[in-house]
Amino acid sequence: MKQQIPNNAIRQVLLLSFILLLGVVLFGELRSFIPAFLGSYTLYAIMRKYMFLLESKYKMRSSLAAALLMFLSFIVILLPIFLLVNMLTSKVAFAIKHMNEVLLAIKDFIRQYEVQYRIEILTAENINKLTNWGAQTLPQILGATLSTVVALVVMYFILFFMLTQGRWMESKFYEWAPLKDENLLLLRKDLNKMVLSNAIGIPLIAFLQGVVALIGYLIIGVPQPIFWFAITAFTALLPVVGAALAYIPLSLLLFADGDNVRGFIVLGFGLGVIGSVDNIFRFWLAKKLGDVHPLITVFGVIIGVNMFGFIGIIFGPILISLFLIMIRIYANEFGMQRNSTTQR
Repeated sequence: MKQQIPNNAIRQVLLLSFILLLGVVLFGELRSFIPAFLGSYTLYAIMRKYMFLLESKYKMRSSLAAALLMFLSFIVILLPIFLLVNMLTSKVAFAIKHMNEVLLAIKDFIRQYEVQYRIEILTAENINKLTNWGAQTLPQILGATLSTVVALVVMYFILFFMLTQGRWMESKFYEWAPLKDENLLLLRKDLNKMVLSNAIGIPLIAFLQGVVALIGYLIIGVPQPIFWFAITAFTALLPVVGAALAYIPLSLLLFADGDNVRGFIVLGFGLGVIGSVDNIFRFWLAKKLGDVHPLITVFGVIIGVNMFGFIGIIFGPILISLFLIMIRIYANEFGMQRNSTTQR
């Protein structure tokens, strides 16, 4: 007699298949809003205890407390970006206004190196490639700017409901998640630690690098040190090359002006001091916020930028950290333990 599959197992498989299919459809349609959701969860993890404090201790209405925290986060996050964009806009406006002088200065600068090293840079082919690259890149920049604005609006929209309904949301998560209570606590603890380490640690290290660079720029006597501080802090967010994208062009500009002494000092200061600040402060923050391996940060930033654009600098390492946490939870959930004794 053939053994039949229990009806309950069939219903369970069908229901799980429908849930997965619907999840794939929803993910495909809403994938452009993933950065907004990740950003809202990141801010929620940072603001959670302050939200509960305002509600319980100061008896503030949830909507008012959420609006206050969102406003403060908006100032902290977007004000530096606005100042940087404003500084860059002024530089671009000046360059456009004095386009002929800028082009002549660039040509003279390039021709000096062409004569010195006997190479050809300003060829018709290279100029044509540069023009085509600019024509392709400008629409991408404008599109990325628009998508970033939309993502920020959606992020704060989601964040408002997360903050005002945080306790209900967490209780439902604990109720519905098919995991043991100990693994749910592990997921929450480790994920929050990773969020704080990446969302606070990466921008803070970049800012500290910018501060150290600013001190050096002031001592060396670099022109417009505040502008180069902003550029250094911004480029320090990028993986691998980081702040070198700021102090190397700065040293080249000093060389072009004939100020070779300060050019070499800036280059040596950048390579010897600014570059090492990352390792020093990262070691200190690892003890304060959580130990995140440098490989997770580097590869997370690379993956995040490819997936989400510039905002992926924060979310890429969080995704890799979440992946590793889920592997650990899977091992705990299903009792996968490695034998501590070695076989001989």
